[in-house]
This record gives sequence, structure tokens and C-alpha cells, in this order.
Amino acid sequence: MVRLSVNVNKVATLRNARGGNLPSVVEAARTAVEAGAHGITVHPRPDERHIRRRDVLDLAAVTTDLGVEFNIEGYPSAEFLDLILQVLPAQCTLVPDPPGVLTSNAGWQLGQAEWLRPVLDRLRAAGVRSSLFLDTELDEVRRARELGADCLELYTERYARCYSGPERQPVFGDYRKAAQAAVNLGLGVNAGHDLNLENLPLMARELPGLQEVSIGHALIADALYMGLRAAVKAYLAALEPKGQ
Repeated sequence: MVRLSVNVNKVATLRNARGGNLPSVVEAARTAVEAGAHGITVHPRPDERHIRRRDVLDLAAVTTDLGVEFNIEGYPSAEFLDLILQVLPAQCTLVPDPPGVLTSNAGWQLGQAEWLRPVLDRLRAAGVRSSLFLDTELDEVRRARELGADCLELYTERYARCYSGPERQPVFGDYRKAAQAAVNLGLGVNAGHDLNLENLPLMARELPGLQEVSIGHALIADALYMGLRAAVKAYLAALEPKGQ
């Protein structure tokens, strides 16, 4: 079964709107794991507009206690890498976000990113699985392998945007080719961004080698109506091979 990692950034956004510790990202993470989630994802940003450094440390402790994977996403600045090497999450997903971007909006252009090679080497030496956030270009998949990444995370916004229209199948075909290329090269395959209960089942059933999806915005939005436990269970059901 494809693993579900719940991104709790939006829980922190709601908390920060009022101050204090309500809702608690730690309790949200516990609830998600108790409902069956396989891991927790966060994407701390320099301005701490949602996830804060303290959250990362607290969630590292709770995911260890619960025996689930912790995935930290972010741009590999010196400060970010220092945090990763302090926390030592199971997985670190590197994204090319500039500091002020609202949300991730593109994959790496790895032909201009030779500087990532020593970053990936540092992660491997520390025992942290590395993942690079990529679009579907096959050259980028090959370059990820050459640079030494362990996995890639396919940026699925284009798939989500086209899902309800006539471009769905050709666009999904690009994702299928990229994922198969990754599998052939020995790379793990993850996916994330704008995945929801409608578009997730096709991805889970038919994307070659898919190991993990990271979902935050849609799942937390659904949780407002369904409750967090029910929302996590619904997303787990959508990942089942029989999902339609």
C-alpha cells in the first residue's frame, strides 16, 4: 500500500492566526497517526508563518515515540540543513522554493543545481533519505539519480489541475513515464501537491513504483467537515488498490 504522510502545516497556520497553542500540531499529528497515517510531513519556512523550529523539534520527538516516519521539506539553506542534521528525520525533501513563496510551485531545474550534490552527500552520511521535488521531465529524473538523490517527489499540481478535463490522460501519461524512469534508475517515487480524494485514487492505482504521498491542504480542509480521524481514514481508503 502507498504510504500516507500528513502535512500539518495548515494546522500551524490556524494556530498562528490567533497565537497560543490551539490547535496543537503535536496533537494533530498524534490524531493522524492514531487514525492510520504512516508519517508526518512539515515544511518549515524562514519566516515561520506556519511551522516553527520548536514544532519541528516537538514533532521529531512525537514521531519517534509513535514509530512513524518524519519527512521535512524545505529549501536547503544553511539554517535548514542545520535543523535537518539536528533532528535527523527519516526523509528530507528538498524543494527549490525562494524564501517568500506562498507554496511550492515548481520542481528543481537540476542542470543548474550541481551544488546539490554535496548536500545530498551530507544527508546520506547522516542516514537521512533524500528526495528531490521534480516535475515530469525525464532529463530531470536522470539528473536526480546522477546527483545522488534517493527518491524524487513528483510535483502533482499540473495533474490535479487537469484531472477533471480532457487533458487528464496525456498529462498523467507524463507522470507515468517519469515514475517509470525513476523506478528503472533505482529511485524511490513519492508524489505531492494538490492531491485530494477525487484525484488520488488514479495516482495510487496506476503510477509506477509510488511509495508515498504527502497531503496537507486538502486533507486538513476535509477535516473541517469530516473530522481529522475520518479524513485520514478517507485518504487511506483512497490509496487502496480497489479505490475508484
